Amino acid sequence: MGRQWLLAKREVASLKKSKSTGKFVREITIAARQGGADPENNARLFAALEKARAESVSKDVIERAINKGAGIGGEKAVIDHIVFEGYAPHKVPLIVEVYTDNTNRTTPEIRVLFRDGQLGAPGSNKFLFDHVGLVEAWKENAGDLEEAAIEAGANEVEPLSHDQNDDIPADKTGARFITDRTATAAVTTWLKSNGWNVVTSEIGYVAKNFPTLTDEQRAEAGEFLQALEEHDDVHRVWTAIK
Repeated sequence: MGRQWLLAKREVASLKKSKSTGKFVREITIAARQGGADPENNARLFAALEKARAESVSKDVIERAINKGAGIGGEKAVIDHIVFEGYAPHKVPLIVEVYTDNTNRTTPEIRVLFRDGQLGAPGSNKFLFDHVGLVEAWKENAGDLEEAAIEAGANEVEPLSHDQNDDIPADKTGARFITDRTATAAVTTWLKSNGWNVVTSEIGYVAKNFPTLTDEQRAEAGEFLQALEEHDDVHRVWTAIK
């Protein structure tokens, strides 16, 4: 039984790593398609590469993803971007971003997940979110976060811990800079030039209001959100839960 359990554990770990690698590859491909193959001039690609390398994604896999996204070498990525709007249990609004090479497969699967979530149902709720640029980073000695945000050109900043983003080292100061979508690259560049380690640079959604939930309600909503995030084609789940 011991060896069988160990084998099963290794298979689960291998499957999780495979899914994780697939998401990294997809993010690199999309970033290269949208902003080009040069990470120095593509903040989103730079952040995606940092994450992939930290998870030991091979150099060959990374290069193929970049070339596919940028259309280098004759192979061009064919990926559709789909946005689903709806609610998690207890009327928690959410937005689900999906990137897929097979819309006919992915769309029904996401709809099934919404049904399985029972209270989760598609609906128009983008007005409940601000569409912004998000840059998450950490620094050895960050100093005054508000001052850093002003100098970087961000509109807002909030502290970010390892528990909120596991790319932030547990013993370092992290921050989430919120900016206009068009200023995302400029803010990222300033942070990189001033000693910050950028771990995320992207366009996303921030909820305007957050519903009050009990611990039990938060757990139920969390299970639903986890099921969504585990789908291979789901890129980001934005929700009104702090």
